[in-house]
Amino acid sequence: MAGMIGCLKRVGTLGLAGLVLVGTLGAARAETLGDALRDAYINSGLLQQNRALLRAADEDVAQAVATLRPIIDWTAGVVRDFNRVRSGSSNTLNPGANSTAETTANVGVTASLLIYDFGRSDFLTEAAKETVLATRETLRSVEQLVLLTAVQAYMNVIRNREFVDLRRNNLRLLQEELRAANDRFEVGEVTRTDVAQAEAAVALAESGLAVAEGDLARAIEEFLQAVGRAPGSLRTPGDLPALAGDVDSAKAAAVRRHPDILSAQRNVTVAELNMGAAAAAKLPSVNLTGRLGVDEELTGRGFSRAGSVGVELRGPIYQGGRISSLERQARAQRDAQLARLHLAGLQVKQDVGNAYANLRAARAARTANIEAVRAARVAFEGTREEAMLGARTTLDVLDSEQNLLDSQANLISANADVVIAAYSVLAAMGELTARDLNLNVPTYDPGAYYDLVKTAPVPISPQGKKLDRVLRALGQQ
Repeated sequence: MAGMIGCLKRVGTLGLAGLVLVGTLGAARAETLGDALRDAYINSGLLQQNRALLRAADEDVAQAVATLRPIIDWTAGVVRDFNRVRSGSSNTLNPGANSTAETTANVGVTASLLIYDFGRSDFLTEAAKETVLATRETLRSVEQLVLLTAVQAYMNVIRNREFVDLRRNNLRLLQEELRAANDRFEVGEVTRTDVAQAEAAVALAESGLAVAEGDLARAIEEFLQAVGRAPGSLRTPGDLPALAGDVDSAKAAAVRRHPDILSAQRNVTVAELNMGAAAAAKLPSVNLTGRLGVDEELTGRGFSRAGSVGVELRGPIYQGGRISSLERQARAQRDAQLARLHLAGLQVKQDVGNAYANLRAARAARTANIEAVRAARVAFEGTREEAMLGARTTLDVLDSEQNLLDSQANLISANADVVIAAYSVLAAMGELTARDLNLNVPTYDPGAYYDLVKTAPVPISPQGKKLDRVLRALGQQ
């Protein structure tokens, strides 16, 4: 027994020394959580998708502005007119027939300009602008989701790697115990039952290692999806983000700046502006119209030149109740957005409360597990020493070692949960963005594209050419 215990002590010491050495060498080249967050921000396809959706919303402003400008169209066509007339009665010997044909080409230009529509176009333009601001907040919410997912993937890789290392070391120790049990069985110090118990412990350890390796493989795939590359040597985060200790103040801050609430507020404004546009649609509009056309006979010398300029006043009389329905619909949508804003406020407050509760629970679990590991190690060492004196059985030693393994695994998981919970608090407060975290990465400017398109430039203008260069650059990403 003394030889077996001495062998176990040597194996445990060598294993610990090997882990310390590997950890020391790997720390110099290990990547940090900040590195993973930067790559997640750069490589996220979800962010790219929502940036494109924001650019599409920017174009709605350009289209609304365009309705307030002159609309000029051209027309061109060729018309072939033909006619055949037969005259005379049935008893006429030589009835007469007369045929005519004429081909005419026409070219025309029409123009119209909205002069006044009782503010309907202005309502729609302002609604498009508010939609852009709401979409920007949605993009910020997606950014938080991307970064929080990266934090979870990062810590899950660390967690599962440590599980694998722990399981491997445990398997080595149990294999040494099995060899020692076989040696002692050969000399008659233990029974076959002790050997079988050691064999069962080794088999369970091999199964646990296989499960841990499978969990690690899945965690690596999740990391690849969240960050955009495979994980290297990861360093456990040392400093956690600074958090407000008062939950109520955190809730108040979240209500002021969380993107879900700000987006809901913007959508309420959009709905109110759409109500104004729906009401104005019942009123007439005043348009300036003009037309210039040229008709010329291709089979003759005839031609005509014509043009007109006028002011047109147009308004609805009856459209089957459609306009009134649109007005009622706009009011219902406004009410729905108000309810959504209320629910968003409740949800954000609940998320902040839950996040702080999870953080407190994770910290308490980590503290408890630190004590559990200490106690389990003392118990294991004591049981092992007592087994040397014959006061404990092999099963007692195996059970004590399993308790130590479980407490170490719980501590590993608790350490990861604390980090994830801390960043979840930031996300719940609306402060988990690349700018808030001071990530060393070029951040996306949501206003850059808007500034180029908000005046609806045409391609031949200087601003339009600049916009073309930006679009080509976006297409190469």
